[in-house]
Amino acid sequence: MLGNDVKAKPRLPGEVWVLVVASFIIAIGFGIVAPVLPAYAKSFDVGTFAVSAVVSSFALVRLLFAPMSGRLVNRFGETWVYIVGILIVAVGTGACGFATAYWQLIVFRCFAGIGSTMFTVSAVGLLIRITPATLRGRASGLWATGFLLGNIAGPIVGAALVEISIQVPFVAYAVALVIAALVVWWFLRRSTLTALDTSTAQPSMTVRDAVRSSAYRAALASGFANGWAVFGVRISLVPLFVVEALRSTPAMAGISLSVFAVGNAAVLMISGKLSDTIGRKPMAIAGLAVSCFGTVWLGFTTDVPLFMVASLVAGVGAGLLNPPQNAVVADVIGAKAKGGPVLAAFQMVADCGAIVGPLLAGVLVDHVSYQAAFTLTGAMAGLALLFWLFAPETLPRVEESHVASDVAGECGTLDEGPEVPVGERIAGRPRQPDA
Repeated sequence: MLGNDVKAKPRLPGEVWVLVVASFIIAIGFGIVAPVLPAYAKSFDVGTFAVSAVVSSFALVRLLFAPMSGRLVNRFGETWVYIVGILIVAVGTGACGFATAYWQLIVFRCFAGIGSTMFTVSAVGLLIRITPATLRGRASGLWATGFLLGNIAGPIVGAALVEISIQVPFVAYAVALVIAALVVWWFLRRSTLTALDTSTAQPSMTVRDAVRSSAYRAALASGFANGWAVFGVRISLVPLFVVEALRSTPAMAGISLSVFAVGNAAVLMISGKLSDTIGRKPMAIAGLAVSCFGTVWLGFTTDVPLFMVASLVAGVGAGLLNPPQNAVVADVIGAKAKGGPVLAAFQMVADCGAIVGPLLAGVLVDHVSYQAAFTLTGAMAGLALLFWLFAPETLPRVEESHVASDVAGECGTLDEGPEVPVGERIAGRPRQPDA
């Protein structure tokens, strides 16, 4: 039993680890499909624009359906929206492997995009609700690390599967998603921590309410810049720059993406811990500054070794930014309010960056230079940094009560590390004997 005069160190709830494992499984499947999708679309005898449309349609549907996903989370709770979203992606992706025409591939990808935004919004919402405020940075960093490691491992598995058939990766992704849904359902089915509380009316935060917070506006600005650079330009422009400007090989372009991922993964957990101790704002500013410098440097490198170093620096910047940025959104919403639309708006802004960024950068490459394209991309991070300079610190300095801490304290496990999920009742109060 804990002494009354000993202040226990809070630990992450077991449910967080369930979400991390699920994100790793999902990311492996995504990594399996992503490298073969363009070639698979090309097999339907379509042009380059049509191939790009397969990728863009997925992002566009995510963008359009995000507001509805937020409302579904508020209505049915994060857990069920998360599971159903994963299963929708499984059905849509699996069907892609059996498409017999290009239009079918587009339809199936769009259907999968609906599920993708459902489980993304609900996963972040669930992390917010079940994690104490002083651990949100660490929870976000851990969740992002699981996803990143899965993305690194996925292409390795996909390379082996594509040797069997180009359709097999899509079926493998569908199977991985079903496994992830089963993992979440099994371990969280009796969790009182993740259960939707219907006994009391929970307040709902609207996007209009959230935008009044300068901290949320800063998170939107950095989310847009991050989507522009990491999910847009990094995928569309970096491979072309390595081949056309540096006169290297496509294989080296792939390696540079892996180097970026290594830099990202190396600091995610560190950034998460620091954002929970010294504050969200210093880590976000540091991440944006490093991202700005690394991204601009990419465009002015003249050989592959320097480009690899710049890629590593840019990856470190993105890794430093991710946990405090997500934690700020969580702080603005709070653990006791429904914030599905607020989370959806944050995701939509990042998706907009991922759509607009490559288009404008591509225009600059065609009419000016690669240096101009990378400089504009880095400048977006610099602009977001200005928003953060005027944003308040949101890390709670006064410890607030949270059900995860309360339950762990009652069970005497507050300083014993995360409880291992066993599928019975995790992080919830034990059943009392009948009178």
